[in-house]
Amino acid sequence: MKLLHSGKVRDVYADGDDLILVASDRVSVYDVVLPTPIPDKGRLLTQLSLWWFEQLADLVPNHVVSATDVPAEFAGRAIRCRRLEMVPVECIARGYLTGLGLKEYERSGSVSGLQLGPGLVEASKLPEPIFTPTTKAPVGEHDEFMTYAEVVDKVGAETAEQLRDITVRVYRRGAELAAERGIIVADTKIELGWAPDGTLVLGDEVLTSDSSRFWPADSYEPGRTQFSFDKQYLRNWAAGTGWDKQAPAPEVPAEVVEMTRARYVEVYERLTGRTW
Repeated sequence: MKLLHSGKVRDVYADGDDLILVASDRVSVYDVVLPTPIPDKGRLLTQLSLWWFEQLADLVPNHVVSATDVPAEFAGRAIRCRRLEMVPVECIARGYLTGLGLKEYERSGSVSGLQLGPGLVEASKLPEPIFTPTTKAPVGEHDEFMTYAEVVDKVGAETAEQLRDITVRVYRRGAELAAERGIIVADTKIELGWAPDGTLVLGDEVLTSDSSRFWPADSYEPGRTQFSFDKQYLRNWAAGTGWDKQAPAPEVPAEVVEMTRARYVEVYERLTGRTW
């Protein structure tokens, strides 16, 4: 195997015609990798992604070749997958207004160029899920919102329409299945790439605690910050330290690490019905 790329969270190896995608226990907030890992995080994200790939298989093909035919040292946290030419757009769907989407709305009344109605607050549910793409920034830099027209300029009208359609359909399916388990999916980010035959294929991770915001439905209340089963808890901790959101990031205290891990485990168990 040959290491091709080491990202914020994942390492990618070449193995013949396939890739081995390895999820580490590294965690990033505000596009900066924290110096403290979250134990089991890589395995949790990998196993949750594999579960979701199965639930979404009839909507969009995925990159999975095998979850077991991987080097022993990466067992449980790696996927053997096919090579894709990744789309240079972060594909994000939002069903609720929070995070950077809320900040953009408060600044301009819109998100990714989509005008939203007046009076929306933290965690407001949107009338319909919206496609709010961003750029794919290099490590250490920040993604920026893109308008749909900018996506068209980047990848062409036909591909842009496919990206929007697939992203929203994946969000709707994910939100529907999660709702049956008492979980709100506020938003999610997916990665798509072209297979050699020109098909758009779902890659990387999908509907995990790193790529989505998960809230318990029984305590949902717009107008305030929601309890989250994702790394928003870690983002909130980091923001509260006074850190300037530039590298290097501060060390994460043990109790914050454990609380973060517990939230990753709980949402995995609630969504999949499996015991970690």
